[in-house]
Amino acid sequence: MAFTLPDLPYGYDELDRSIDAQTMELHHTKHHYTYLTKLNEAIKDTEWDDKSIDEIMANVSKLPMAVRNNGGGHYNHDLFWKLMSPNGGGKPAGELGEDISSTFGSFDAFVEKFTTAALTRFGSGWAWLVVDESGKLQVTSTPNQDNPTMDIAEVKGSPILGLDVWEHAYYLRYQNRRPDYVKAFWDVVNWDEVTRRYQAAKQA
Repeated sequence: MAFTLPDLPYGYDELDRSIDAQTMELHHTKHHYTYLTKLNEAIKDTEWDDKSIDEIMANVSKLPMAVRNNGGGHYNHDLFWKLMSPNGGGKPAGELGEDISSTFGSFDAFVEKFTTAALTRFGSGWAWLVVDESGKLQVTSTPNQDNPTMDIAEVKGSPILGLDVWEHAYYLRYQNRRPDYVKAFWDVVNWDEVTRRYQAAKQA
């Protein structure tokens, strides 16, 4: 079962207030495509070639580094595209909004903590909001293409929001100004999808 490149739920230019169209197209058709192609090559004709990406992530400690890196790259990007929307931004409402406020003190305090995780991740990696294994919200970050669903993760759980802080995600517009990119990200966050993932994680 070969993994395939998912279509984006919007046009490459539709997030332009935060991420330019050229970056989106290159990120999707070149970077993400390369990850899934190399993942398919790494698991071809092995016992893992018919497994779901979730099963692979949960067992990366048993698998070659090529599977960890490229499987993580595919999982992370497949999620990342869904977490943004041309109609994004604002704040989450309902149970998620209440949980964020009670866990972090306020929505603004959460944004500050998540932003710090994104800015202090040295080199390449991701910042995450997860529902951890005890059902609580946590902000964390991971190096390279690791993520909280991997069995090697320091903080394990279900990621409900993630931000790619590899330079290829922002360099064409923002160059070395990662703080500007992180700030702009909040304008396109798809809180409907984040909420859906939050509810699913809480019910799991």
